[in-house]
Amino acid sequence: MIKKIAISVFLIMLITIPRLGFGQQDPMYTQYMFNTQTINPAYAGSWESFGFLVLSRLQWIGIDGAPVTNTFSFQAPTRSYKFGYGINLVHDKIGYTNRLGLFGDYSYVIGFNNRTKLRMGLKAGFTSLSHNLNAHTLYPDDEPDPLFQGAIKRRLLPNFGVGILLDNERFYVGISSPKLINNQIDDSYTNYSAFAEFRHFFFIAGYVFDVNRYIKFKPTFLLKATMGAPVEADISANFLFNEKFWLGGMYRTGDAVGIIAQWVFHDRLRIGYAYDYSISQLQGLHFNTHELMVSFELRLVKQRIVSPRYF
Repeated sequence: MIKKIAISVFLIMLITIPRLGFGQQDPMYTQYMFNTQTINPAYAGSWESFGFLVLSRLQWIGIDGAPVTNTFSFQAPTRSYKFGYGINLVHDKIGYTNRLGLFGDYSYVIGFNNRTKLRMGLKAGFTSLSHNLNAHTLYPDDEPDPLFQGAIKRRLLPNFGVGILLDNERFYVGISSPKLINNQIDDSYTNYSAFAEFRHFFFIAGYVFDVNRYIKFKPTFLLKATMGAPVEADISANFLFNEKFWLGGMYRTGDAVGIIAQWVFHDRLRIGYAYDYSISQLQGLHFNTHELMVSFELRLVKQRIVSPRYF
């Protein structure tokens, strides 16, 4: 029964791909390879332990109204490790627009062998949207536009998404659409109408190579697509030293280059930092982008011992 439901959902996803919405990209993350649950619900439960992740991204520091994104994620497997579940809380602020999203994740696991698994995931929840259209900075000439008066307060936008992930301890590849509904806001009082959420699609992949006994090399790839915005690719290359310290670089097409570093403490606590240096037309207008991530895994006594986690 579960397999039939999952297959039906993914058929719906394939049908809706040609009908992409128009709009900007969802919040981006340089450390996407460790924050995958935000964009792909199939990732929930993949740590095979109770896991918590907090990520804060300060983009284009120095520009008024620049994006600030804060994310909290939780995930855990069931006792049988056949299912996973999780929660995502994302607060995204851009200018006078505030978005607070709360989504639950559920994944079903099909094991091909003791190592490789196919995970299928569902995501459902809502976004609370508010926008202060009365902000004085919208009117540089102090002459308010009647089309932009009033404010959007606490609009709840329900949505759902799907994802699929094939992985083991050495590689992963997945495709997902975390929000399949194009939500539109119509306000007769303010005469304001706009799309508030757009359908996005993500393709991710990564692999871990052994350089020698003490060093591993991990290239990763993320492709983001939505009509009305350029297709964007994130490419990163990271080295792991003695299973304790990650260091590498990234390139985001037409946007930024940067560095990524992460410290692993006792295979449970991880602290990561990323720095993006802008190569777009905004170069020189801000103090670039900083991203801090902290994750923690809690393994209960009865939980099985898992191999080192690279993603």
